[in-house]
Amino acid sequence: MAKFGWAYIDCTDQGSSGSGSAGPNGSLQFVTESGGQTTGSNHLIYYTGSTGAYGYLPNTVVLSGSLIVTGTVSASTFHIKDITTIDATGSTYFGDSIDDTHRRKGSLIVSGASNYVLSASAITERVWVRGFGGKYASVGGATYNVVADDYIIGCSSSANQTLYLPSASAVGKGALLIIKDEYNNRSAAAVYISGSNPVGGFSVEDKAFYQLNGTMPAVNLYSDGTNWFVF
Repeated sequence: MAKFGWAYIDCTDQGSSGSGSAGPNGSLQFVTESGGQTTGSNHLIYYTGSTGAYGYLPNTVVLSGSLIVTGTVSASTFHIKDITTIDATGSTYFGDSIDDTHRRKGSLIVSGASNYVLSASAITERVWVRGFGGKYASVGGATYNVVADDYIIGCSSSANQTLYLPSASAVGKGALLIIKDEYNNRSAAAVYISGSNPVGGFSVEDKAFYQLNGTMPAVNLYSDGTNWFVF
């Protein structure tokens, strides 16, 4: 059987030390004097089973003013209406899936030790990169299926080599590729850049395939979203 202790409650008027409370309905109480007198404020209200005068959902605490937290804030959802400044140190991580999209309006600047590393201007619609590098694929076999994130492809075999491009519609408009013949003496062999097999349905420079000729040639390609072209 449960046992209960005693509690002393002083129900005298608010003028007595340590007694009474004040404030509007739903206000959270706080001590206003050393004697223990408590009060509430319209600036800190807890709405319980009703939406309240301003349409707040039940079980909602509303603070009208600033909040300073010296510890950690944990929440299932953050809904931020306005951000003036974000000041953080250390690494930050956004998203938990490869299909997450993070959008921003305005320009972006990434700084290095002494200068800009990357800048993207919403005004000029230009991107400036201090040092640029793309994914490199070394191809030594007779065939190679180019994937969407390939950028520089080096062909090193002495025999015929065929590169099968991804669909231009799959990689999208503006995709770029650099293909280089890295072998210095192919003789009668060549590098073929193909859009006809195994993917098919698109062309390279208005043909089923494009052939690299000469001594250690290179070619740049771009996609218009339908076909591939040399530039």
